[in-house]
Amino acid sequence: MAANTNTVPFVSVENMMRLALEIGVEEAIAGIADCIEEDFRRWPLFDKTPRVASHSAEGVIELMPTSDGIDYGFKYVNGHPQNTKEGLQTVVAFGLLSSVETGYPVLLTEMTILTALRTAAMSGVATKYLAPKNAKCLAMIGNGAQSEFQALGLKRICGIDTVRLYDTDKEATAKCARNLVNSGLKVVSCQSAEEAMTGADIITTCTADKKNATILTDNMIGPGVHINGIGGDCPGKTELHRDILLRSDVFVEYPPQTRVEGEIQQLPADHPVTELWEVITGAKSGRTRDEQITLFDGVGFAIEDFSALRWLRDQIAGSKRYVLLDVIADPDDPRDLFGMVQREKDRM
Repeated sequence: MAANTNTVPFVSVENMMRLALEIGVEEAIAGIADCIEEDFRRWPLFDKTPRVASHSAEGVIELMPTSDGIDYGFKYVNGHPQNTKEGLQTVVAFGLLSSVETGYPVLLTEMTILTALRTAAMSGVATKYLAPKNAKCLAMIGNGAQSEFQALGLKRICGIDTVRLYDTDKEATAKCARNLVNSGLKVVSCQSAEEAMTGADIITTCTADKKNATILTDNMIGPGVHINGIGGDCPGKTELHRDILLRSDVFVEYPPQTRVEGEIQQLPADHPVTELWEVITGAKSGRTRDEQITLFDGVGFAIEDFSALRWLRDQIAGSKRYVLLDVIADPDDPRDLFGMVQREKDRM
């Protein structure tokens, strides 16, 4: 790690990819999931605020901060569904972890790949606590950039052995099926969402369009399934018919954020929900009946990114998967910043 206080470890996209491959993508997701569970068990210690969002017709740019009193972390992330038409990613991100004691950053990293890993980890954690026992089949509705991570995460954390794929874009489904060929999963490409859900115990929706869509209708959902609704993550962007929500027990990360951004933005502000951290700590129940429909209305919350950042900090310790950046002005005399600038003349 950094030897000097004026250098900060930086994990590039290349190093993040190589680190994930060295560890194994499934193991990386599982490691982040462990950190998420640990942090959700100490939920009351964290500063919590809905993400700070700047919305436009094209998409959204967001900041997601939190602190446990020892470390402070934030993520910068966007969501621009139309980017794919220009050959750009829908979501890109970077993040930072700092010491609360000094305010100095201790890690700077790309978070486009890290977010995909942590989103899969979060779905895995929710599914672990809410899915029916011995669930083996996942319907993956929306086969874009997150889909392979989601499937591998649920394989590693929850033991699924089959994934049934559907996307309105057949090329996306073909891409996902190709990428999962050697995953150990049975991969079935489907022609409709209804077909994809045949025999599925777990349904994950992850689509990108910024609109109130109806990816799943009420008649598609039978008793006893678990749904991860993770594509609806900003105002005006939903995936599930309202009637599904009324039949489901809904579990969320942080209600003040989810009620604005999640599927439950379709419901009255007093509609009952359960916070997932309470299920993880045993304070409240998760699945209690075989026929129960459970819905994780996942929008992504800052504590999950914090968990991913501290996981990454631990992973790069003693490794070569980072470079040191000189990003902190740190004069010998803290009062003489101007003098440090002037002395640089001698080295020009």
